[in-house]
Formats: sequence, C-alpha cells, structure tokens
Amino acid sequence: MNKFVLGAVAAMLASAGHAAEMGAVDEPIKLAVNEWTGQHVTTHVAGEMLKAAGYKVDYVTAGMMNQFQALADGDLHATLEIWSSNVSDEYAKKIGEGTVVEIGDLGLDAKEGIAYPAHVEELCPGLPNWEALRDCAGVFAAAETLPAGRLVDYPADWGTPGADRMKGFDLPFKAVPAGSEGALIAELRASTEKKSPLLITFWQPHWAMSAYDVKFVDLPEGNEECFNDPAWGTNPNATHDCDFAPSRIFKASWSGFAEKWPAAAEILTNYQLAVEDQQPMMGKVDVDGMAVEEVVAAWMAENEGKWKPVVDAATE
Repeated sequence: MNKFVLGAVAAMLASAGHAAEMGAVDEPIKLAVNEWTGQHVTTHVAGEMLKAAGYKVDYVTAGMMNQFQALADGDLHATLEIWSSNVSDEYAKKIGEGTVVEIGDLGLDAKEGIAYPAHVEELCPGLPNWEALRDCAGVFAAAETLPAGRLVDYPADWGTPGADRMKGFDLPFKAVPAGSEGALIAELRASTEKKSPLLITFWQPHWAMSAYDVKFVDLPEGNEECFNDPAWGTNPNATHDCDFAPSRIFKASWSGFAEKWPAAAEILTNYQLAVEDQQPMMGKVDVDGMAVEEVVAAWMAENEGKWKPVVDAATE
C-alpha cells in the first residue's frame, strides 16, 4: 500500500462522521504553478481533486521563489510542491509571521545533487568520487567558463545550490544557471547523444534520470553543521562542502485558507502523491508531448482508488 493510499485511509478515519464545511464554493481556489513539470503534475492532480469535491480552481503561474508574498497576501491560496533544499528565506519569514502555513508533506521520496550522464565516467576517471572533478575540471570547460569547468546549475529563480557546492569544495568550476527545466533536459539530451562532458545540478524523481542514465556525484553527507560552520568538512574556509540535505517536499497555503474553504484545506492537507505515480506522468508530458491536463485526466480516471477516498472523507 503506497503513501497516497495510507494517507487516504488516515483521512477517512480522522474525518468519519464529521465532514468539513465546504465554505466559499463560488470563489475560485488559486493554486500556484511553478517552473517544473513535476510541480505541474502535482498541482493539477490536487486541483482536479478539489474540482471533484465541488470547488472552482484557477491555476496561476508563479515563480517558485517569489510566490510566498502572493500567498501571504491571499492572492494565491496554495502551493503544492516545495523542496526544502532550495526554499527561499522569504518562506521562513512568512511562516514566522503566520501569513503562510505549512499543510503537510507531499510524500515524494526525493534526492538532489550534482550529477552527470553515465558516459561521463569515461571522460573523467574517478567519478563518482567528487575529488575526481578537481583533476579533470578542464574536460568540462566551455568558452564561457575557461579555464574553469562548466556546471549547469538550476535556473536562477530556483537558487544556487550547484554554485554553493563548487565554492564549498573549492572546485575549479563556474556555475552557469540554466534558463529553465527544459534547458536542463536539453543539456542532458545533447550530452548523451554526443557523448560529451556534462556536469549538472539535478534531482529525482524525474523521468530524465532513467532516460539519460544520470548518476549523482558522491559527496559527504549533508548536515546543518556543514551548512553553517566553515570549519566542518574538507574546506575550512567555506560552508556547503557536503551533499544536499535530504530533500523534504511539502505543501503550504495562505493562512486564511482553512477558514474560507474548510473541506478543501482538509483535502490538500491529506493529499499525497507517490513517485511511482508522478514520474510516469512527467514522462508523458516531457517525452511524449502530451498536455498536463490530458495526462492528469487519464491518471485520475484510472486511479480513483488513490484520490477519491481523500475527497470523500472531507466532503461526505
């Protein structure tokens, strides 16, 4: 039984006999849509669950880093896939103010790190050990980074975790932000087709991990001491000389959400999505070219047992 079903059972037991009030059903619930395909899938599944419950839903494009002010102001009402490894300081500020509230984990098992397509091990012997990168940085050099190696980092709006590691380990690499998730995929595709060197900041779950046989660089385990104390680790002059923190993926809402839409708040709080469900949907969008709406609609029709109990527990 996966986490989604366990969450559904818990919701049913907790809510038996006292379904929440629906609230302002005539006003649309505005869900934030961020910059990556997995988040689109996550958000549309949640939105379709709310629609099935009888709510109106608007999907609103919002930058991952700057969405929290809109949440605090009530201009957005919920965001469904926040990664702990690159959440902004603004989020912590809004949580502290009480204008944004956390509404539970999404349930995805995730990892982020510095990565490369498997063939790169032939170009940089010693990988996946991170120390190999010091000796073969020149292999990864590009016109824009010479003489340093090139690391393709997350889009600028997602933070700079790759650049932080290059500085932390004092590696001769320059981090170049990708323009989008699509640009990251294009880099992986080109490297795989040409058997060319590539170092990239990436994550799982993602369909590209298997499509392009992506591997993570082995780094010392990440922890709070590493992130805050330069004396920890191999570089006494910098923090982040370690791996990414284990990623927690969670949800948040406007502080007034539960009062305005009680049943919807219960649905989103109990909503979880398993990697086994999200990742194939991502592949259908990014590889097969299907629309997110079409992919999610098909999944919803085929998997009522995974999401409908959560809706029913909140509304019946």
